[in-house]
Amino acid sequence: MAAIQRKTSDLSVTDEKSGSAIVDEKGPFDHLPVLDTAHVDAAAVGDVSEDVRAIDLDESGKERPIETGQDYALRLVSLEDDPTLPVLTFRTWFLGLGLACFAAVLGELFYFRPQTVQVSGLFLQVLAFILGRAFEGALPGPNHAVDKMRTRDNRFWRFINPGPFNIKEHVAISIMSTTASDQAIAISVFAAQDLYYHVAVNPAIGIFTLIASQLIGYGLVGLARDYLVYPTWAVYPFLMPQVQLFDAMHRGQGIFLQKKRRVFFWSVLVGIFVWEWFPEYIATTLTGISIFCLADRHSAWVTRIFGGAAGNEGLGLFALSLDWNYIGSGGGAIGSLFTPLATQLSLYSGVIVCIIAFCACYSRDVWHAQNFPFLSQLLFYENGTQYEQLAILNSDFTLNNTLLEQQGLPYYAASQTLYQLSRTAYIGTAVTHFFIWHFKDVYQVVRNVRTQECQDAHYQKMKVYKEVPFWWFFVLFLIMFALGMGLIYAADSGLPWWGFIVALIFSTAFVPILGTLYATVGYQPSLQFLIQMVGGAMIPGKPVANMYFTLYGYQTYQLTLNMLRDLKLGQYTKLPPRVTFLMQTVGGIVGGVLNYVIMKSVISGNREILLDVQGTNVWSGQQVQSYNSAAITWGALAKPLYAPGARYGFIPWMLIAGLAVPIPFFIAHRLWPRAGFNYVFTPVVVAELGYLSVGINSSWMTSLAVAVFSQWYLRKYRPRWFRKYNFLLSAALDGGTQIMVFVYSFAVGGASGKAVAFPNWALNPAGNPDYCMRLTD
Repeated sequence: MAAIQRKTSDLSVTDEKSGSAIVDEKGPFDHLPVLDTAHVDAAAVGDVSEDVRAIDLDESGKERPIETGQDYALRLVSLEDDPTLPVLTFRTWFLGLGLACFAAVLGELFYFRPQTVQVSGLFLQVLAFILGRAFEGALPGPNHAVDKMRTRDNRFWRFINPGPFNIKEHVAISIMSTTASDQAIAISVFAAQDLYYHVAVNPAIGIFTLIASQLIGYGLVGLARDYLVYPTWAVYPFLMPQVQLFDAMHRGQGIFLQKKRRVFFWSVLVGIFVWEWFPEYIATTLTGISIFCLADRHSAWVTRIFGGAAGNEGLGLFALSLDWNYIGSGGGAIGSLFTPLATQLSLYSGVIVCIIAFCACYSRDVWHAQNFPFLSQLLFYENGTQYEQLAILNSDFTLNNTLLEQQGLPYYAASQTLYQLSRTAYIGTAVTHFFIWHFKDVYQVVRNVRTQECQDAHYQKMKVYKEVPFWWFFVLFLIMFALGMGLIYAADSGLPWWGFIVALIFSTAFVPILGTLYATVGYQPSLQFLIQMVGGAMIPGKPVANMYFTLYGYQTYQLTLNMLRDLKLGQYTKLPPRVTFLMQTVGGIVGGVLNYVIMKSVISGNREILLDVQGTNVWSGQQVQSYNSAAITWGALAKPLYAPGARYGFIPWMLIAGLAVPIPFFIAHRLWPRAGFNYVFTPVVVAELGYLSVGINSSWMTSLAVAVFSQWYLRKYRPRWFRKYNFLLSAALDGGTQIMVFVYSFAVGGASGKAVAFPNWALNPAGNPDYCMRLTD
C-alpha cells in the first residue's frame, strides 16, 4: 500500500489512516509519489545511526520528520540482513530454554506475591545480550578470538559456538523467554477452582488445558498475518525501542556513531536504575508532587481531584511525577516516547472527560456515589460496607436467588460504573471505526493475497527464508480445538460445547478489528471485561463456566495478537518466520507446564494465606481473589445486575451506543479533510473515559508533557536526534526502570520473604506520599 506523507501536520501521522486512500480536494493521497519500497537497497538507505542520509532529506536538503508508516519501516529500522547467520545454535537453545524457565517460574511466583511485578521483555532482552556475549567468550568454537579456545571447523563446534553472538540468536532467545513469561489465564482458573471450589484439577488435564489455551490462538495467526504483519502500515510502534536496541547492539559494531548510540543507551540505563531508587523507595513523594495538596492538606475534594500518588487516591490533576515507572510504558504498548502523538492526544482527551464525569457523578450523588469510596473496584451494600459475595451462592457455587434476595443486589462505586460503561462502549466504537476506516484496506489485502505480492521492503527481504505454510497453523488450530473441546468436559468446567465454540468465534472476530488498532497506533485495551459480560449473559448462574468462557474467549484473542507482534518483530529483525513460530510454540509450552507446577506448589504450602483477604508480606491470593470475584459477578449476577431494566442494565446498551461515535468525525473529515478529524481515534477516546478508575494517577500529566516534547517538538524540530536516539532512549529508560523494580522487589520489596521499609522522613511520609488528606484507612 502506498505510504502517505502529510508534511503540514504537527501530529505524528503513523496512525491507522496512513494506509487508506483518503481523498481531499486535490484527489487521493495515494497518488503522491513515494519510494518503490519493494526494491530499496539496504546500502543505499544507510544505517539509522548515520548523520546524513538521502532518504531522510526533503526537497530543501533538511531532514524531514518521521511521519508515515514508510518512514518507520525505512528510516527507523535497518534493512541489513545476513541470511548466513546461524540461528538455532546451542546458545539459542540453552539460553532460550534457561531464560524461558527463569521467566516462567519468576512470573508465576510474582502472581502469588502482594506486589504486582512483571518480568518485562526489555529486562529479558538485556539479560539475554549479557549472557550471550558471555557464552561467546566462554565456549570453544572454530571462530573463537582466543587461540586456545579455537576448535576444528565442523558441524558440532559450529553448533556450540559459531562465532560472535548475533542478532538472530538474540531475537530468538528474547521471543522464547518473553512468551514463557506471559501469565496464562488458565492459572487463575485452576487456582480459583482449587482454593474456592475445592476442585483440584488433574495434572494432565491442567497441563494440557494450559497448552491448548496457549496455542489455539497461534492457529489463527495464519488468517491474519497478510494484513496485520506483512504490510508497511502495520507499524507496531511499541516495537521501535526493542528493534532499535537490537540494531544498536549488533549492527555496525565498528562504526563510531553506532558506538556512540550504545554508550548513550548504557549510560541512560545505569542512570535511571540509580535514580528510580528515590521515587520507588527513598523519597516516594517524587512519585507525585501536588502543589494543591501541599497548600490544603485537609480537603477531601482536593485529594479527589489533585491527589494520586497512592493507589485509588485521586485523579492526579496538575500533579508532577518524577517516577519513570509510571511515566513510561511499564512494559506495555503505550509509551510517551514511542506512541504516536495523535494516539496519546486521543487517550488524554478521554482522560479529561473522565475527570469531569467522575467529579460530576460523585458531586451529584449519581448511583448513590457518595455512599462509596471515590475510587474503588469492590462491590458494596447500599450503606457502603463491602459486599459478601459468597453469601449469595450455594455450596456448589451457583447463584441462590433466595439468598440474593436476602442480601440485596450489590452496588459499584460510580467511578467503576463509568469504567465499565467506557469499556463496553469502546467495543462498538472500534467496530464502526474499523469498518469506515480500514475495512476497504483489509478487504483489498485479502482479495489480492493470491495475486499480488506485498511490497513492504522488509517483507521482500524475508523472501529468502521459508515461510510458515498456512496448513501448519490450520493443523495446530484443529489439534488444539479438539483438545480444548474434550478438556472442558474432563475438567468439569460447566462450559457447554457450544459455549466453547462461541468463545472462539468471538475472539476470532475481534482479531482484525482490535488488531488493526494494535498494529497501527499501538493501542490495545483489554477485551476481558466484554468477554466476561457475554459469558454471563449466555451461561448465567455459573461462575466456573464463566472462567472457562473467558479463558478461551479472551486469551485466544490476546495470544493471537502476541504471535502477530512477534512475527512483525521477526520481520523487522530478519528472523526466519519458522524460527519465530518455533520459539513462540516452545516458549508457550515451557511456560504453561512450569506455571502449573509452581502454582500447585505454592497453593499446597500456603492455602490458608492465599484464602485470607490480607495475606502476608510474602504471599497473597489477591489476583486469584479478584479473578474469582469477577467470575461470581458476571457468572452469577450478570442477569440481575445487567439485564434490561436492572440496576446497571444500561451498560450493555453502551455497546450499541458506541457504534455511532466515530460517524460524526468521519463525516467531518469528509467535509473538512485538512481539519484533522481523521486523527481523532474515537475507540481510544471512549475506552479511556474510565482511565483513572484505579491505581496511581499522579503521572498522567507528566506523561502527556513528555509525549508532546518527544512526539511533537523532537520529531518536528530535531528530527535527526529523534531518529537516532528517541526510541533508544525509551528502551534505556524502560529497561533500566524494570531492572530496578526487579532488584528492588527481591532486595527490600518483600519478594524474597521480608520487606524492609525505608524510614519515614519529609519525602517519605507515613500517609499519602503527596501529603493529600487520606480518605480511607
